[in-house]
This record gives sequence, C-alpha cells and structure tokens, in this order.
Amino acid sequence: MIQTGIKGEKELVVTKANTAKAMGSGTLDVFATPAMIAMMENTAYESVAAELEEGSGTVGTALNVKHVAATPVGMKVVCETELVKVDGRALTFSVKAYDETGLIGEGEHERFIVYNEKFQAKADAKLKK
Repeated sequence: MIQTGIKGEKELVVTKANTAKAMGSGTLDVFATPAMIAMMENTAYESVAAELEEGSGTVGTALNVKHVAATPVGMKVVCETELVKVDGRALTFSVKAYDETGLIGEGEHERFIVYNEKFQAKADAKLKK
C-alpha cells in the first residue's frame, strides 16, 4: 500500500526545445509553463511507480500550479515532489520547481491509480463509437 511521504526529484537544463517560444505557449526563450508542468507530472508519477501493483499505473487528474519566475536557456531546473495525501486510489502531491536562483513554480498535483489494460481498453473503446 502506498504511503504518504514518498519523494521524487528530477533535473534538466533549459534548452531551446522546452522554451515558451518552441512550445507555442509564448514568444520568449524562457522555460515554458507546459514544460514545467510536464516535468512535475513526470516526477510525481515516477516517484510512486515502483510502489504500484504489477499492471497498474497512474494518470494525472488535476493540477493547480503557479509559475512564479522565468528561467533562461542554459539554466538548470530541479523539480521536487512529495506524496502528501492518499485517499484510496487518489494520490495528491506537493510539487515545486527551482532554478539556480530559487523557486520558479509550485502547487498541487493529483493522480489516480488505474489498471493499465482496463484503462486503455476504455479509452480505445471511444474510437468505436
């Protein structure tokens, strides 16, 4: 059973590919909000993956994040997550991102534990409607 307190951490260096300009979320060469969000989701899901039953995974269901500071190309970004609440199959994470000068984003991310094959079959069934 998954317990609160599980932590995750990832880092990356901002490149032209993950800027607002490249991702279409703005016109500047700074770390894109969608890239920060993807990093937060990835860090959270990977932090609990080893704790899940075989054949299970998690899917993101909610995200409430503030992007509070810009990060230029070439600077390192570190994402930290912590599982702060477990309610059945619902998982709530605290998420934060930092660049080399301090906090750039923070918030809360919710994920839900699913049975991969069942979930995929349900999604694929939409194609038949």
